[in-house]
Amino acid sequence: MKVGIVGLGARISHVAALFKEAKPDYDFVAFADPTPAGRAYLEGQIGQTLTAYDDLAAMLAAEDLDMLMIGSPNHMHIDHLRAAIEADVPYIFAEKPVVVSEEETFELLELLRDSGGHQRIMIGLVLRYSPLYIMLKEAQAKGQLGQIVSIEASEHIGGYHGAFFMQDWRRYTKYSGGFMLEKCCHDIDLYQGVVGCRPKYISSFGGRKSFTPENRPETMPDYDGIAQRFLPEKANRVNGFKPRWGGGNAIFESDADIIDYQTAIVEYEDGVSMTFHTNMNVPDEFRHFAVMGSRGMAEGDFIRNTFKLTDAFTAETLSENAHVGPSRANHYGADDAMARDIAAWIDDGVPLKVTVLDALEAGLTALAMDRARVSRSVVDMTPLWERFDSYGLRGEA
Repeated sequence: MKVGIVGLGARISHVAALFKEAKPDYDFVAFADPTPAGRAYLEGQIGQTLTAYDDLAAMLAAEDLDMLMIGSPNHMHIDHLRAAIEADVPYIFAEKPVVVSEEETFELLELLRDSGGHQRIMIGLVLRYSPLYIMLKEAQAKGQLGQIVSIEASEHIGGYHGAFFMQDWRRYTKYSGGFMLEKCCHDIDLYQGVVGCRPKYISSFGGRKSFTPENRPETMPDYDGIAQRFLPEKANRVNGFKPRWGGGNAIFESDADIIDYQTAIVEYEDGVSMTFHTNMNVPDEFRHFAVMGSRGMAEGDFIRNTFKLTDAFTAETLSENAHVGPSRANHYGADDAMARDIAAWIDDGVPLKVTVLDALEAGLTALAMDRARVSRSVVDMTPLWERFDSYGLRGEA
């Protein structure tokens, strides 16, 4: 299977290496990227040299690809997806989020409807493959949660990671789609999967209070101790989180237009409610959920690697696991599982755990959270879902 990559960055090179491990007949032959930050890593992992092209059109014209992997910045996805669909590439893998706006969502739905291409697209919403989420879904399938009533969820990242966002191209909504879409679409997708239906009403509040000029470490009494949480030249925890294409050099005086904290409230179509909170300057990170049902409660944390299930009537702890899966490594073990599952889908038709339609729905939800925040209003999602369903793809998925 001949595979090409557009946007050969650090993330997609890691995913591609895992794909090769899961399915050795992947033959990575070419890439299109003027600044391929992940090239050396991938070529070292697979032991071969890839042909470089100036742009995707040139690569598609020269190579007869069986799969295209899209790892380009988010705002480029729609053009790269369109090109792959029109070139009739059999398999397309795209990193999340799929697209960056409502308009692009419906443009892609039209392309998918007209080409029948939605069943050949794979999306890198990896957390559905994580051991913790699978454990949560198994408890739900056994009836241990009963009817889902409400959810409290969060994704909080450390200052070193927030500093990266304030300098990277992701700091601009026009490129990333916003922080809620870029970073939290995983979580939004997960809990929509638990509830089993789509959001109906959304409100949201947030802003920027941490990454502001008055909070520069230089103004703090313990400068060295504080600066190591934010500045790449001082931090041991940066671990490659360095801006590349379109990067800036300001953290606390960044020209970013994204938030650094946000809370959203969601009511789903069946009445289930969820609060979701994100913050990008948390000294003790966590990515937590508490799913409350009529028969039980499930609590988990991806970063702290824990899961607890409690009976609602007896308050008995039904299960408690402090080592659900790999902590942090490969998205808590989800990257490896996704690579294996995609190989099984291609070889044997085993259904994927997440579809491009799931990803687009999560994307519209994230975008609505920002629309609600900016407008200080409650967004009624009904018109969006009616338009979404007018393309007739959900019935075919």
